[in-house]
Amino acid sequence: MTNRLAILLFTLCLSAQLKAEIVLPRILGHNMVLQRDKPLIIWGKASAGEAVTVQFAGQTGTATTDAAGHWSIQLKPLKASNVPAELVISGTNTIRLQNILVGEVWLCAGQSNMEYTMRKNSKVKHGTATQLMDGHDPVDELDYAKNPQIRIFLVNRKELTKPDPGHRGWNIAADSALRSFSAPAYFFARELQQKLNVPVGVISSAIPGSRIEPWISEAAFQADVYYGGNNVEGEPGKFYEPMIRPLVPFALKGFLWYQGETNCFLNETITYAHKMQTLVTSWRSAWNDPTMPFVYTQLAPFRYSESKGKRVLTKETLPEFREAQELVLTLPNTGMITTTDLADSLSDIHPPFKWEIGRRLALLALANGYGFRKLVAEGPVFEKMSVKGQTALLQFTHTGGGLISKDGLPLTGFTIAGTDGVFVPAMARIDRKGVVVSAANVPAPVAVRFGWDEAAQPNLYNRAGLPARPFRTDNPLTGQLTSVNPTGSNTAKAAKL
Repeated sequence: MTNRLAILLFTLCLSAQLKAEIVLPRILGHNMVLQRDKPLIIWGKASAGEAVTVQFAGQTGTATTDAAGHWSIQLKPLKASNVPAELVISGTNTIRLQNILVGEVWLCAGQSNMEYTMRKNSKVKHGTATQLMDGHDPVDELDYAKNPQIRIFLVNRKELTKPDPGHRGWNIAADSALRSFSAPAYFFARELQQKLNVPVGVISSAIPGSRIEPWISEAAFQADVYYGGNNVEGEPGKFYEPMIRPLVPFALKGFLWYQGETNCFLNETITYAHKMQTLVTSWRSAWNDPTMPFVYTQLAPFRYSESKGKRVLTKETLPEFREAQELVLTLPNTGMITTTDLADSLSDIHPPFKWEIGRRLALLALANGYGFRKLVAEGPVFEKMSVKGQTALLQFTHTGGGLISKDGLPLTGFTIAGTDGVFVPAMARIDRKGVVVSAANVPAPVAVRFGWDEAAQPNLYNRAGLPARPFRTDNPLTGQLTSVNPTGSNTAKAAKL
């Protein structure tokens, strides 16, 4: 062999060794669920100029990597499938992802109440269940969770941006993987899977104690006219960059959000509503879908006024924060559940009834996002007030077959004020048109409040067993939040997924 030929062979071997293998983002792996009825993007990295092929469900897509080694292949939308399939990515190397299903995928994010694990759920005191779940106490769900149609992916802040050679981030919702997973997200998926009868995948991305700002990119704050390009405190992007951005463009149906306690401690109202609006619109923009469903949890009763923080909080701090949360419903395709009845202890900021929280989130998704129009998905919502003499008549939407007192006792949680603006406890009763409210010492009612105390757990429900949303008829925030669509124009729309 001549020296020239030996050098040529050595060079060819060296170049082959240096040629980078295909690397996938961590969210793509064995056991995953792919979103049905949407274009599916499979992406990753390899050598610059390398040809990559993706094969799945009878489709084949090809792409050539760019100068930085990035590649992306889009597959056509697929129908739901509970038959495990193989997804093959090939180039210099071949990756075979096994046990892939097609169904519904939701991203679930927030702070500690979203992070709240199934392990913690199993330690809840027995006997606190509001109802049995398929004949067993939901506290014991870990003993029964064996459904291979539910898949889970737990985001690790330190690992999501790193490749996983084993591609094992997704798991069937059972055993040790489920023990460490979000209870609200799991129970949401459980309800959804039972009602839709298709595979469901849920991604949990949550950090205990986190404010809302870190979940929003710095670029989103800079682009939002409300902030005028000014810097926002709270470390914007801190969690978005390692825990949300790497998930884009993995196809999703929608988002679940359970966060706000930390911002409530900061005594925020309208500023929180604007931040949450920025989060919703920027996340939808990241996934290039301005109509993606966004369902979230209104905060449960807790004694914020007894906190020892730098800010002085009152018994009305929580109701005012809830009012700000409700403002976000002006954005299209949003929904919010009420949790006034789910606090087991007013000194515990982590309500134990995560199975019911997950179920209520699923009810909203099913009723408004999946066509279950006859399903009662939320409790009574104040609509309007009229005054006649010494009484105020309150009318509600979402009455679900009629208003009731949950415990059969006189209605609780109502206060009323006259022209002096002083609110006093009120008598309230249900009639065929709504709720009639009055107080002997208020001859000319001007305003009514309901559940307007951090500890309030009122007994006004609809016949579907869902509690009425707290409110005040003298809401000063009405009209202060407008939604911004992708073209930049302002709109105000009713909440509808």
